[in-house]
Parts: sequence; C-alpha cells; structure tokens
Amino acid sequence: MSEAEGSARSAAQAVDALRHGWPIAVDDAPPLQPIETLYRPDLRAETLLISASRAATLKLANQCAAAVPGEPVLLRGAETFDPDAALAVADPALDLARPLKGPFKALDCAWQQAARTALELARIAGILPAFMVDPDNVDEALRVTSADCAAFADPAALQIASRARLPVSATADAEIVAFRSPADTREHVALVIGTRDPSRPPLVRLHSECLTGDVLGSLKCDCGPQLDGALAAMAREARENNGWGVLLYMRQEGRGIGLVNKLRAYRLQDQGFDTVDANTRLGLPEEARDFPTAARMLKLLRIDAVRLLTNNPAKLDALAAHGITVTERVPHALPDNAHNARYLTTKRDRSGHLLP
Repeated sequence: MSEAEGSARSAAQAVDALRHGWPIAVDDAPPLQPIETLYRPDLRAETLLISASRAATLKLANQCAAAVPGEPVLLRGAETFDPDAALAVADPALDLARPLKGPFKALDCAWQQAARTALELARIAGILPAFMVDPDNVDEALRVTSADCAAFADPAALQIASRARLPVSATADAEIVAFRSPADTREHVALVIGTRDPSRPPLVRLHSECLTGDVLGSLKCDCGPQLDGALAAMAREARENNGWGVLLYMRQEGRGIGLVNKLRAYRLQDQGFDTVDANTRLGLPEEARDFPTAARMLKLLRIDAVRLLTNNPAKLDALAAHGITVTERVPHALPDNAHNARYLTTKRDRSGHLLP
C-alpha cells in the first residue's frame, strides 16, 4: 500500500468513526466527539467546536479577537455541556423548540487547521459539523491528519470499476460505467448515450444524486425533471444529429452535504429560510460538490472537451480548472411549479444560475 493509499484509508476510517459516534483526534487537536451521533449520555464537555456560520447565528462570530471570518469557532457555555445541551447548539432545526441558549463565549483556537479538517470530515460523513471538545471519560480517539483528509479527496484515486450495456427508457443505445475509489464507498456512474465519436465533443450533464427528486418525484427541486430532460436531450442528439452524450451521475446528495442534512435544510426552508441560508445555518457550504472528480471521470472516459448542459456558469469554470474544455454551454432551464419557484429564484438571484 502506498503512503497516499494509507492516508486515504485513515480518513475513511475517521469518516466511519464519526458516523458511528466515535471520537477522533485531528493533528494536534484534543479529542473531538461528534455531537449528532453521540451514543454515550454520560459524556460532558467544557467546550464545543462549531462552524463560523453557526457561530454567527449564535452571535459569537465577533467575540474572539483572534477569530478569522469563516473559520471554525470554539465556544464555552455558562455550564458544562451534556449531550442534550450540545445538540441544541449544534442543530439549528431545534432553534424554535429551544430558543433560549447561552450565554456563550467564543475562545481562541490554537489548532484551526485541525478544526477545519474535523468539520470537513463531518460534512463527508453527512453529519452536523459540531463536536464536543475533549469530553470527560471519552474513549480513545481515532487519530487522523489533515493530510489524510486531503488524500481521501484526491480524485486521482478514482478508477473505472466496471461497465455494461444498459438500455434505458430514453434510449436503448446506452452504456453504464461505474467508478470507484479505494477509500470511498460512494460509487459514481456515467451513462454514455449513442456512438462515441472522438471528433465531436459529447453533450454532457453533471447531475448530483437527489433521492427525493430523482426517485420520489419531489416538487421542492427541479432535479428529477433535469435528469429526465438531460437523458432525453442526449437521446435526441444521438438520434437526430449523429452525436452522443454522457450523463455523469455523482453520488453527492444535497450538493455534497448528504441526505440527512438535506432534509434538515428542507425543515429550515419550511421555517422560512431559502436554500442558501438553510445550508449556512446548518454550518455547511452552499456548494460542496466535487467537480474535480467529475473531471477525472471524463478523463478516464478519454473525453477532454464537452458541450455542457447546465445553467450554472460555475460548472464551466470548475471543469476548465481541471483540464476539461467546454466548447459550448447548452441551457437546461425547465418550468417551475408552486413548490420550487422560490428555490429556482434563489438559484438565479443568489447562486448565479442563468435562469429566466
């Protein structure tokens, strides 16, 4: 096993530990106990580690003179945190039920890089980015480094695992290709439609997994119609123009925050927050999709130029930054409905999507 493979495996073990509620120790940081998956009701801690956006919600972001905007924040309460009190701080979906929290004080953090890594590992694990810091009676923590986390995210580890013919409702002329990374349990796939023609850039769609939209037909987003529309457009390209298409189906639910956190964001939207503010109140990025991995998938398919089916200019820039030439942006706007109109307006007005 190479050093990079060993590092990636260590990060994968840390992600697994967080999902199981086990503590980790990152770099020079003290043991960190994930709050959401905490399984020991006896644990107590003097301090918590939370995201900058959550700290801003709690009016803490400007308390600490040494704090850097956007950096994770250490906080101390008037009393020791038990699991229930810690969860009330960590989960903004509980703010209406638990409105009176604090007082809190922000503290200097001497291990900011480790704190950033811990919150990133929590995002990968799909849990709330919040930790008890050095809790009493904690079990021995799993040690991991920031370098391990970087190795886990390295798209160069991705390889083609298998491929097969797959007739789909849009067209019988399709092949599915599965991609796997040794340390990551998520398996991305590409659906290649039509006959490959190296002289013509394919029509390509980067589609992030959306269980609620793709499978259950959710009306809160436009993901399901976008997926169906992309496959139909590629089939039409192959049938009418002798072209071809590639759908990259990326296993990054909720723009990279995970299914459970996406549902938490939905709950916040029901309280009146838009999709951007819902994510940031959770302490999660508005955009955490893995575009370098998408570029790696295209390169493994021997594709270096594409016609990109998207309304999001950021996708063009992200692919170009990783060696993929976008020869044309093909618009992919679809009609709204009573449930997703605000969502689409937010994507246009706050996220820069080119929508009417």
